[in-house]
Amino acid sequence: MADSTAQRRRMEIYAFLIVTVILMPALAVATVGGWGLTVWIYQTIHGPPGPPNK
Repeated sequence: MADSTAQRRRMEIYAFLIVTVILMPALAVATVGGWGLTVWIYQTIHGPPGPPNK
């Protein structure tokens, strides 16, 4: 019983490390990159922001 508890705790630590070291940074990069792509495509179609035309 103690062996399975230790193994479960070890697996939880591995899962936590995978989520914090690999998954969260990848999601952050994907989110920022996706937003940048969206803004870039929008500005390609509608032009960059600036003062209104007179």
